[in-house]
Amino acid sequence: MLLAVDVGNTQSHVGVFDSEDLVGDWRFATRGDSTADELALAIAGSLEFRDLELAALDGAIVSTVVPRLGPEYVRLSERHLEAPCLLVGPAVKTGMAILIDNPRELGSDRLVNAVATYERVGGACVSVDFGTSTNFDAVSGSGEYLGGVIGPGLQVSIEALAGRTAKLPRIELAEPETAIGRGTLAALQSGFVYGFAGLVDGIVGRMIAELADEPAVIATGGLAAVIAPLCESVDEVDPYLTLKGLRLIYERN
Repeated sequence: MLLAVDVGNTQSHVGVFDSEDLVGDWRFATRGDSTADELALAIAGSLEFRDLELAALDGAIVSTVVPRLGPEYVRLSERHLEAPCLLVGPAVKTGMAILIDNPRELGSDRLVNAVATYERVGGACVSVDFGTSTNFDAVSGSGEYLGGVIGPGLQVSIEALAGRTAKLPRIELAEPETAIGRGTLAALQSGFVYGFAGLVDGIVGRMIAELADEPAVIATGGLAAVIAPLCESVDEVDPYLTLKGLRLIYERN
């Protein structure tokens, strides 16, 4: 079995694959100062809760946007898994040419999403990841990574507004009943939910205008289920897209 870990700035998404089947997944808060032993305890406890064991894992693959945690996951694998750990980086085989000015600038999570999306649709595509930031990544019809867009994240924007204003509260994200809110909470919900849906459609529309082929658009990330259904440009939501991309890259290496 394979352990796949997508380490984001806010949350880490962990999945366990038995061949191509995702048999379990969970999320926990990312802490930049976590040690290998602390990570092992967190993962072992979650595995035990799902009737799985560390000893059953044959390998691990990790994508991280927190550089310090990469070596900790490698140490975790060496000490506790007795299995190889593949850290997604410039030397890893992905099967995808990267056509940007400096490929080393590309976040590993964005590359993983691009690989997974292209594998899924087999043609021109755009992935939209609702995370700490909102990331858009474009792939050509022949499977080349073309570039992307990094926009503000939904949860970060909500927290920033609440922290910079005296009277506006934090809100629970849900589709509002109407666009015109009849109270402060409803107005905030409308602004953020419809506002970010409009942001997605606007950016994807501009990306499509620059692409040679009409792309399929797949959304992922923790908040995709809230926003993507309100976006005219999104074809599908796959909450496990990044984990699936990690499995594909592990197999290619």
